[in-house]
Formats: sequence, structure tokens, C-alpha cells
Amino acid sequence: MIEVESLTRVYGNLLAVDGVSFSVKKGEVVGLLGHNGAGKSTIMKMLTGYLEPTAGTIRINGLEMGRDTRAIQAKLGYLPENCPVWPDMTVIDYLAYQADLHAVPRERRDASVARAIRRTALEAKATARIETLSRGYRQRLGVAQAILHDPAIVILDEPTNGLDPTQVQGMRRLIRELAEKATVILSTHVLQEVRAVCERVLIMRGGKLVLDQRLEDLDRAGGLRLVTDRNLEKPLRALQGIRSLQPAAAADGNFTYEIDADATVAPSVARVVHDAGAQLYLLEPRRRDLEAVFAEVNEEVAHAA
Repeated sequence: MIEVESLTRVYGNLLAVDGVSFSVKKGEVVGLLGHNGAGKSTIMKMLTGYLEPTAGTIRINGLEMGRDTRAIQAKLGYLPENCPVWPDMTVIDYLAYQADLHAVPRERRDASVARAIRRTALEAKATARIETLSRGYRQRLGVAQAILHDPAIVILDEPTNGLDPTQVQGMRRLIRELAEKATVILSTHVLQEVRAVCERVLIMRGGKLVLDQRLEDLDRAGGLRLVTDRNLEKPLRALQGIRSLQPAAAADGNFTYEIDADATVAPSVARVVHDAGAQLYLLEPRRRDLEAVFAEVNEEVAHAA
């Protein structure tokens, strides 16, 4: 559905997005994750046609951004990081205006506005002026304008920004509901939001895409951890199937090893311990989840600096 190839954006001397390529299938919920300044919002602005790339192409359903921008935008719902609203308008009037901008047929306009208000829990504020709304309610209003025309693609930039914990739970439920019919791209710097609603994660760092992987593949065994009472580094390194071995600092007379290998090597590791007459205190899969991967990515930056 979405094909991004070598996407680049330069602001003066700043390379904000550097040759990013990825694709998103119909019905996927994808999290665009990274620290502030990683390039997430810039990518979203280019995906929605609000910002022109310096280089690269964006294709959506066979249409190309630039050549077919208006046709693509008609299929999109977009919540920017700072959603523009008119403070002197009421919630319901603002959404009716947005429905006109999205070319929602007049016979469906009232029903579309009412549904958007209901889905974002704005009923109590429907007739309130926007200038009286809290930050959380304004954020929900931004989401309401993004979804009121039932877009095929929903792009949300920090959708839980300013929401309290109860509102965050409601937003997560809404995103899951949207994903039943639409493709959703969610930008955030909050790991919990990606883990709660996304199937796949794209991690940005310094304008580059450094990871593109499904969460279920991330949450897998990433090797083995061994704790024993003897130094077994030499026989362990000799085992077939061990890609690398990292001894950790000895504590209480014990030895810890971080082993990069498939879980199928575990019986051979246990046999080495047994044959050496050593005590086996721990042999377990080492998990490599989203938090660990994100930390690794940013530790690499710190070391490079």
C-alpha cells in the first residue's frame, strides 16, 4: 500500500532524513519510533504531502506523491504533532468544517461528525469552544478530524501527547479499532505505545532508519545466558553453533557468559558444564525485546560520539 524509497529531506545544512526506505502493507499498524529529533515528524509530513522531499519517492496505492498529491491526501487521515485548530469555533462546528474540507457528502456529514465525536469520547465537549478545551481534549479533537472521513490510511504523530492514563487507554482502543479497516502509522518516542498497539516497528536514529522489524520477531530468544562455577570459556568457544561468547564479570566465585547462539545449542552447553564437573546454576534464553533493542541502538550512538 505504501512504498517509500530513498526518502531524504535537508533543511539548510541539516540532513533531517537520510535515504529512508520502507513499505507498509494494507491493514498494518506500524510504529515509527525514535528520540526527539530523529526525523519521525519530518517523515510523516512528507508521507502526507505537507512537506516536499529533497529526494526520494513516496507511492501509495500506485499513486505518486508530487504527481498525485491531492488524490493521495483524499485517502489519508493525519494528526500532526501540533494540530491546527480555530479557538473561537466549537468542537462540532470545527469537525463539520473539516468534513467539508474532506469532501464528506452533505447527507453523511452529520453522521460522520457524530461518529468521530463518539469514537474520541468528545460528547461532553461537543458544543464547547475550542479555546476552553484542555490539552488532552484538543488532542482528541485532532484525532477526531483525522478519522471523520473514514480514511484508508491514518497517520498519527504523537497521538497520546497530553493525555492522562485513562485517556491513553481510550486512545489505544481507538487505534486498534481503526486498524480493523485502515492502515495506521503511529509516531512516538514512547516505547509503551508502540508495544501496546503496533505489529511492527521502524526505529529512526539521526535521520536514518536503523531497524525495521515485526515486534513478534523482536520478542524472541536472542541467545543464551550461562552461570557456572568454573571458567569454561575455552571449551564453550570450541562448540559448533556458537557465534560469539561474552564473559561477564565473575561474582561470588561464579562465571557468567552471554552466548550468541540459537537455543538448539543449549544441550551442548549443558554437556560442556557436565563434562567439566562444574555446577550449572543458570542456563536460559536471553530475551531481546523492544526495550533492549532501542537501548542498543542508542548506545551505539553514544559510543560513536
